[in-house]
Amino acid sequence: MGTSNVNLAALIGSRICHDLISPIGAINNGLELLGMTGGGEGPEMQLITESVGSATARIRFFRIAYGAAGQQDMGRAEIVGVLRDLMGGGRLDVAWGPMDEQPRDAVRMAFLAIQCLETAMPYGGRIEVTCERQRWTIHGRGEKMNVDKALWDTLETAVPPDEIQPAHVQFALLPAVVADAGRKLTVKGQGTDLTIGF
Repeated sequence: MGTSNVNLAALIGSRICHDLISPIGAINNGLELLGMTGGGEGPEMQLITESVGSATARIRFFRIAYGAAGQQDMGRAEIVGVLRDLMGGGRLDVAWGPMDEQPRDAVRMAFLAIQCLETAMPYGGRIEVTCERQRWTIHGRGEKMNVDKALWDTLETAVPPDEIQPAHVQFALLPAVVADAGRKLTVKGQGTDLTIGF
């Protein structure tokens, strides 16, 4: 993937997220109105509400991970809010360490790394994100890790498998985005621990 392909992929991601967030937001507003009039009760409405909340959280995450990064910084509250809404109630806990604002492109890389680690932690665990002197470390620990060697090799070689699945596109995109930013991607793993750095 060259620079132009990385930018094109980001623009496509931004377009899809932008076009989806408005109708999902409208559905959420409609549910709130139903709740105010007493029509939003029952298990069916609860299921719809939870599904809309989950879709909104995913789109907010995808917009950062797969959309155009831009030059602006992101505040801690926004980042933590996105991660909390996405992971809330799940088996995976993500701890965002940096306390100050961070460049959106760095947050994008961290989010893609989180997704890579998530695929290796089907039974849950904890992911910790830290940044010291502009060096990012995303560390995952779980009781049972499921590491697909071909996918994880992609992070270091930047050569994805011939038939990469849509669910694993982050493994192809992360090395390209990191290289495009002029950084070096590293991967370390042993037993129940995996670490991605850039």
